[in-house]
Amino acid sequence: MKRVPWLSPELCVFPDIDEALDEPDGLLAAGGALTPEWLVCAYQNGVFPWYDKEQPILWWSPDPRCVITPREFVPSRSLAKRLRKHDYEVHIDRDFPAVIHNCSERSGHEGTWITRDMIDAYIRLYEEGFAHSFECYIDGNLAGGLYGVSIGNLFFGESMFHRKTDASKITFAHLMAVMGRYNSAMVDCQISNPHLESLGATEIPRSEFRRRLATGLSAERIDWLQLAGKVNLTT
Repeated sequence: MKRVPWLSPELCVFPDIDEALDEPDGLLAAGGALTPEWLVCAYQNGVFPWYDKEQPILWWSPDPRCVITPREFVPSRSLAKRLRKHDYEVHIDRDFPAVIHNCSERSGHEGTWITRDMIDAYIRLYEEGFAHSFECYIDGNLAGGLYGVSIGNLFFGESMFHRKTDASKITFAHLMAVMGRYNSAMVDCQISNPHLESLGATEIPRSEFRRRLATGLSAERIDWLQLAGKVNLTT
């Protein structure tokens, strides 16, 4: 049985993603650290952390990869109708800590992997300007949101939550609009599930993921400081 390498926390060097296991799909390495340097290095190499609190840090790069092309995103009829109500506000980076905490607390859903260490790590990454959140407010209250990492003109989605029906879908539609304006090659959704498929996500082979990753990393970096604040679908 093939064993994954153990990474020293002193030096951020990942194996080539073609070395990832077929079973469990995409497991590439263990160890390392959750510093901003490690996380940025991971995403630049097409790798992301995912592990339970009883496990060491595990690094993944599955094949096929679940992604969505922002400029090809078309909301469903029901979502399009919901978006036209305009009884909500969507903001970027208004309350990143609240979003990641809400994602970690989703009972009955996958999400327990967002441990205290992961929360702290991504808040540090947010403070460094690489992690970002989209928040949906209804009646002045946080109703849903999502967070992820942006490098170049790519967005690597991590998790989303909702307290009100369709709130996470509303933030997702706004993420697609923003990334589409920057002609992003993809939003990485990592691992497919029925909810992501309902939003238009598809699976692509690793070779295509590599191509899009290289394209997005070489593109001009998105100015998230300029984007921070209220965002509209048409501006």
